[in-house]
Amino acid sequence: MLIPDAVHVWRDAGGDYHLEWDTEQADQAVVVEPVLEVAHDVEHYPDRRAKVSGLPHGKRHYFRLRDEHGNEVVATERKLGMEGTPNFRDFGGYRNAAGQQVKWGYLYRSGQLSALTDRDLDLLGSLDLDVVFDFRRVEEQESDPSRMPAQGAPRISSLPIIPGSNSRFFEEAEQQGGGQLEFGREAMFAFMREINRDFVEGQQATYARMFHEILETEDARFLVHCAAGKDRTGFAAAMMLLALGVPRDVVMRDYMLTSRFFLPEREIERLKAKYDMAHMDSSAVRPMLEVHEDYLEMALLSIDEQFGSVETYLESALGVGNAEMAELRRRYLV
Repeated sequence: MLIPDAVHVWRDAGGDYHLEWDTEQADQAVVVEPVLEVAHDVEHYPDRRAKVSGLPHGKRHYFRLRDEHGNEVVATERKLGMEGTPNFRDFGGYRNAAGQQVKWGYLYRSGQLSALTDRDLDLLGSLDLDVVFDFRRVEEQESDPSRMPAQGAPRISSLPIIPGSNSRFFEEAEQQGGGQLEFGREAMFAFMREINRDFVEGQQATYARMFHEILETEDARFLVHCAAGKDRTGFAAAMMLLALGVPRDVVMRDYMLTSRFFLPEREIERLKAKYDMAHMDSSAVRPMLEVHEDYLEMALLSIDEQFGSVETYLESALGVGNAEMAELRRRYLV
């Protein structure tokens, strides 16, 4: 039968929709059709994929997947078709351990919003967001300000995150390089793992503020974002999904989707210029732009070691106790 949490929908630059899914039986036949009765073409492929063409632009579309036993799953595009930010996606649609589903259309994550096109702004405006949480450093927010719709723009909440190990790491790298940043891929990979540990140990007040502001706004539709939409944002999305009872393996699956949509080779030169790394080999810089299970695993390991469980961490560090968790689940689960 169909596995609801393993149905992925995204739209390419040409406006065609692509669907992939898993089934408990590899040869399970599945039929895909848009929920709305509109003109469209569907191509089914033998390796559990389909492409849907001809759907109108400017709105989200939902799709019904039905297997040969009559089981159905309704899914929508997880990655929205934004032209100016490649990693903009809805992180709803997953099921928690009790079988409830996280609502589509309430929880979003992305990279920076400074390069949104006018068409992107129309789509962003249609999402009816209440608040946008910006985890970028203040200088990032000032140099690349977010573009927002002219009408009905959401409130922007500036929650800058500067990982505590950042300065130490770069200071050591400069010492090793005689005044220039100098380190290899292995050291950068280790640095990225430590960044994720720091989210747990050094950024509690910031993530607590995020949850507080979400709970302050009734049934808030919100977006969490940073520069690439993978590290600072990935931890925020993971904590929300875990608070809603989504299993860790599913949370990790959502986290790793960034590797499908955010392509490091397109960003390496920009990053090298940003951090004065022009002299460095691109392979050493690449881990800063990649996403690995090891990164989030380091954060979860820190939670387990210091707090014993995610639930204890949420309550004692982020202010999300039983009452707050119940409210989040009332709002965002069906």
